[in-house]
Amino acid sequence: MRIYGVVGWKNTGKTGLMERLVTDITGRGITVSTLKHAHHHFDVDQPGKDSYRHRTAGAQEVLLASSKRWALMHELRDQDEPPLAELLQKLAPVDLILVEGYKRDAHPKVEAYRAAAGKPLIADDTVKAIASDTGLDITDRPVFDLNDTKAIADFILAEVGL
Repeated sequence: MRIYGVVGWKNTGKTGLMERLVTDITGRGITVSTLKHAHHHFDVDQPGKDSYRHRTAGAQEVLLASSKRWALMHELRDQDEPPLAELLQKLAPVDLILVEGYKRDAHPKVEAYRAAAGKPLIADDTVKAIASDTGLDITDRPVFDLNDTKAIADFILAEVGL
């Protein structure tokens, strides 16, 4: 599977860029799945609902299904967070998987950068381009306007050979 990431510090526009990239790339007839890393406790279930009750009762996995979608929740309990490679194996085959976060992993990435966030560039060897809201004096990799979704999508698709 082809994998490309979007990284950046908090409030730099990662999620908005991901959303626009998915819209642009799927609009070209390319299938896309996404994987997002969360650094905090999150819940996709609602207290009081049957699936929540199953999970909190101790079920290791709860699969919720309807005629519109299905969702599988897996409780780690006291297990370590699975590595990115293991999580990627859980996704059905598609043309491209866009990964939000996982900045320390080895897959290629575009970094979202906003000057107002007040954070330094990540710009390590896995960051192949920067998508910025301001001009940057960088010569070792492409710098795109953060809002130029088409150019960023073109770059990613060329990078992965699609």
